Amino acid sequence: MSNKKTCLAILAVAMLIFVAEVEVGSAVTCNPLQLSPCAAAITSSGKPSAACCSKLKEQRPCLCQYMKNPNLQKFIKSPGAKKVSSACRIPYPKC
Repeated sequence: MSNKKTCLAILAVAMLIFVAEVEVGSAVTCNPLQLSPCAAAITSSGKPSAACCSKLKEQRPCLCQYMKNPNLQKFIKSPGAKKVSSACRIPYPKC
């Protein structure tokens, strides 16, 4: 009986370690400067570059956070940002 409890405890710890590693490995570092390749497309009528779309996709989990920042929200909530989001086929966040 003691061996079963020990095995279950080891299995539980192993699962926790695995889950923690997956979460850390897939975490995104929110940094609005990562969206700098999109600046020209947001502020002008130009098309977004592949680098812009890639960074926008990468930073997508952070967009609601950016929208809450008074210094960034004028850019994130702008018609240009919505145009870039659409052109990159990334759903505009509903925060």
